[in-house]
Amino acid sequence: MISSQLQGDLGEASALEWLVSRGAAVFVPFGHSPNCDLMADMDGWPLRIQVKTSRYRRKAGYEVALATRGGNQSWSGVAKLFDSSRCDYVLVVVADGRRWFIPAAEISAQHSIVVGGEAWTGFEIEPGPPFLEGRSPSRPRGLESSAAPGGAPELESRAGL
Repeated sequence: MISSQLQGDLGEASALEWLVSRGAAVFVPFGHSPNCDLMADMDGWPLRIQVKTSRYRRKAGYEVALATRGGNQSWSGVAKLFDSSRCDYVLVVVADGRRWFIPAAEISAQHSIVVGGEAWTGFEIEPGPPFLEGRSPSRPRGLESSAAPGGAPELESRAGL
């Protein structure tokens, strides 16, 4: 099982890939942004995009939580309900790679929606890769470094350190 944080990161990467493939310039807010995960310029229109992911499969489809419940041990117990005025679109990515690009104004729910059934079919877009279920990704060998922790020898020698 992948962690919720990795699932969210994979969802944002999938959203970014789809937006860029459509010609959008995509910007990632610096630091934590409570209302949108990505900003995109599509044909001169600035868009605030909230990315939601789910691997919770039901008979009718995937249940996607819209309300934010913290995500860490400091959660106060108060949920932040979804409000369509805080973003322009919700880009949903589910475990099998399917994606939806839904105008926020179309969503009246505050807690969750179910995608993959008859509802929201008009907003389904091309699928991306599925989440890595059942295992964590291994570190590619090409990223190994021979430098000692805290230093890159080639930079130290060029700087005369």
